Amino acid sequence: MQALILAAGMGRRLGEYTAENTKCMLPVNGTRLIDRMLRQLSSLELTRIIIVVGYGAENLRRHIAANHRQLNIVFIENPVYDKTNNIYSLWLARKLMAEDETLLLESDLIFDDKVLRLALESEEPNVALVAKYQTWMDGTMVRIDCDRNIVNFIPKTAFSYADTAHYYKTVNIYKFSRSFTTDHYLPFLEAYIRVMGENEYYEQVLRVITLIDNSGIKALPVGDLHWYEIDDVQDLRIAETIFAEPKERLKKMQHSFGGYWRYPGVIDFCYLVNPYFPQPRMVDEMKANFDTLLRNYPSGMDVNSLLASKYFGLRHSEVVVGNGAAELIKSLMGLIEGKIGVAYPTFEEYPNRLAAERIVKFAPQTDGFTYSAADLIDFFSQNPVENLLIVNPDNPSGNFIDRDGLLQLAAWAERQGTRLIVDESFVDFADEPASLLSSQLLAQFPSLCVMKSISKSYGVPGLRLGILASADRELIQALRRDVAIWNINSFGEFYMQIFNKYEKDYRRSCEKFRLERSIFLKELESVPNLRVFPSQANYFLCELTGAVSSAELTLRLLTDFNILIKDCSTKKGFPQGRQFIRLAIRDRNDNSLLTSALAKCLTN
Repeated sequence: MQALILAAGMGRRLGEYTAENTKCMLPVNGTRLIDRMLRQLSSLELTRIIIVVGYGAENLRRHIAANHRQLNIVFIENPVYDKTNNIYSLWLARKLMAEDETLLLESDLIFDDKVLRLALESEEPNVALVAKYQTWMDGTMVRIDCDRNIVNFIPKTAFSYADTAHYYKTVNIYKFSRSFTTDHYLPFLEAYIRVMGENEYYEQVLRVITLIDNSGIKALPVGDLHWYEIDDVQDLRIAETIFAEPKERLKKMQHSFGGYWRYPGVIDFCYLVNPYFPQPRMVDEMKANFDTLLRNYPSGMDVNSLLASKYFGLRHSEVVVGNGAAELIKSLMGLIEGKIGVAYPTFEEYPNRLAAERIVKFAPQTDGFTYSAADLIDFFSQNPVENLLIVNPDNPSGNFIDRDGLLQLAAWAERQGTRLIVDESFVDFADEPASLLSSQLLAQFPSLCVMKSISKSYGVPGLRLGILASADRELIQALRRDVAIWNINSFGEFYMQIFNKYEKDYRRSCEKFRLERSIFLKELESVPNLRVFPSQANYFLCELTGAVSSAELTLRLLTDFNILIKDCSTKKGFPQGRQFIRLAIRDRNDNSLLTSALAKCLTN
């Protein structure tokens, strides 16, 4: 068995990272791709390693000579690397390739050590390593039958999103027997180059063989083994995260603040969305209008505020729409003056926008971080503030003030001349939702501001939508002037336009969610060394009561189970020496997986 690495490409999409070197000289977490690959190959029983070089060839040769002298490496140079593609690099190596079984690899790959063993230990003489299609994958796909025979190679030009459920992505690692190489592949390779030229891909030859001949190539799925193909800077960042040491991987993911769909298999219990909305019919309507929405400008602020007012049954003059609630929080915190009262622990996006001396902290004296409207009134009557923030239900505690309490608080704030800011992004999850989004209430309490994220309970965080409502017209106008006129895109605008048709579906999704929350609560309460705090939101605050810390648990869940949770150890307002985590509530299947994983991690 020999290995053949194709490493002649220029890697133009990596820009400055490949300005002087070919892609395989790219360092990932401090180790160059070629060094990692050669280390992995050195553990196998290979007669030699053939490397086809081109762009940056001299640098690559010198590096390998200095760092891998113990390996039997043969170089073949592609002098026209800038005018050809990898089919020509493979053609240049055809004579050596015909002399032995060959493990064929592309040099821009990074993969787990077990991946190559998977190919070599397969009883099949000819295999293509493949992975079930996921949204981040690009390049050649294959379709396979029930016996893992590859029945077709799907090039980019023939790719159909309607068929992705049946697609597997080639990992660009193949094992070919000598007989397959000499009797099938090389003859077809020569014919293909004569007809189609040298600026093609070697997998096109495999496609031809599969279509007109019984090639006998078997697909070998890599399962949960990690691999990644690095074509651009975003690929590099993702690869550095996937293949980082466990603690560093967790740190990188936590600092990406989302986008976890890019990471294969990660189950996100960190971010907080409705798992049951929108329903497929609404999504289908969005899809049906995709081309129009993509190719046209959205409306400006005035029209979108009108849509938001229709969405929530408010007056146009009372509403401003944001690119997510985060945009409005930033703007609001920049516009208000004076001190602001904040109950801790809470959602820190608000206080983080202000100087520390402007924040008056209220710390509940209860063990479960609960507080009532009366508690807030008592405290802030003695510690006056110009503004008072209430996140209801609160995040991460799940504390909830009912409608009567909120109205009592709003009346008190009005008498005090205090602006009451109520963030009710999670209120629709409550058993008895206590929304203040009412023109009547806003008129009754002119100093009241109501913030609502449309990401959370409506399940569309990718659209980045939120609103702030108030009868304070001067504030609303100031916010509208502060944000961009086109601050939301056409997809967000269209979603608000059609939402009312699906409002019954939304209400049913909230009912379904409340049922799931009660089931999940009972499951979590059965986990040893885990104290679960009651919640009216779509998450549970939990205290770890055993020897495992929140940091240790978060790391193990990601490393062993590919589950990401929120470690609350860095949040303000928690007592020192105690360990807290926050768990989002997902659907039945995911919640059961988390419960099982927690039990394994926390059982003494």
